[in-house]
Amino acid sequence: MLPTRRTRILLLSAISAAVLIVVVGALAYPRPRDAAAPAPSAASADPVETFTGERIEFRNTASGADYGKVASVPLDDPSAQRSVSSQLCDRVYATSTLTMCLKTDAGVATTWTAVQTGATGEQQRSWSLPGVPSRARISADSKLVAETAFVTSASYEAVGFSTETIIATAAGHSYGNIERFELLVDGRQLNTADRNVWGVTFADDDRHFYATAASGGSTWLVRGDLVAKTLTSVRESAECPSLSPDGTRVAYKKNTGSFSQPDWRIAVLDLTTNAEITLPEKRSVDDQAEWLDNSTLLYGLPRTGVVGDSDVWSIPADGSDAPSLFIPHAWSPSVVRP
Repeated sequence: MLPTRRTRILLLSAISAAVLIVVVGALAYPRPRDAAAPAPSAASADPVETFTGERIEFRNTASGADYGKVASVPLDDPSAQRSVSSQLCDRVYATSTLTMCLKTDAGVATTWTAVQTGATGEQQRSWSLPGVPSRARISADSKLVAETAFVTSASYEAVGFSTETIIATAAGHSYGNIERFELLVDGRQLNTADRNVWGVTFADDDRHFYATAASGGSTWLVRGDLVAKTLTSVRESAECPSLSPDGTRVAYKKNTGSFSQPDWRIAVLDLTTNAEITLPEKRSVDDQAEWLDNSTLLYGLPRTGVVGDSDVWSIPADGSDAPSLFIPHAWSPSVVRP
């Protein structure tokens, strides 16, 4: 029996509604540069032993069923076959007892979540993020955690972006959005409405940290105090800092372009002498570096011509040599030492 005109209209309406849901869902799923769309599917690697000793944890960007999952390799053999977990993250950071996973929950209405897990992978707590995940850090003693998410935009390259950065104890006590801390630039309080703070790295005293503060087209490396609730400028033109294990130097990305068209280079500041060196990496590095040890830095770079894929590179922190490929098909590395 041929469908009636009424049946055809109802069928067409149902199909149109289904298409609309798919389109809206796709538009509601913004992807940051740090978390590009998955690469084409490929066969998964064979299961391997889970590494629990000294290791490097990272986001796997190799194409296939394990794309976007947390992976690890032994610290003393980064070229070894990677162990891949079941945890999907856009940004990940780990210590021997904690893992911070910032992830996108895609759907008709996209949401974002931070998940804190323990040493055996058990979820300890989770909370909602206001937008696209950006940065995550844990203090060396695993007592403090920090995360940054975009409130508007999905990239530090956008003019008018806004961020929210939260610091909390691993037990769940929150210091709130550190953007509300008192910001002191060259000794003067800065209360501008457009200021943003992001990219935390912790000192080893459970009180102080370094971060990026921005306002009016300028950025500063700031030293934060969780007790006094202050952010004090240390140096201008520095973003996404990373404190060395011995606490003597800070690595960060330094914009050699403009605020609207940044070109980031990796620089290292000696906190004792205030001497800054720019490392011989000629590509623009939009990442928060990780210290492999006191002499080497790790950072991620997207693969040229491959959407959603990236590699982790290493470079001497004293600028004595060129960068070299450290872990292919990887992003967001953290060095884990028990």
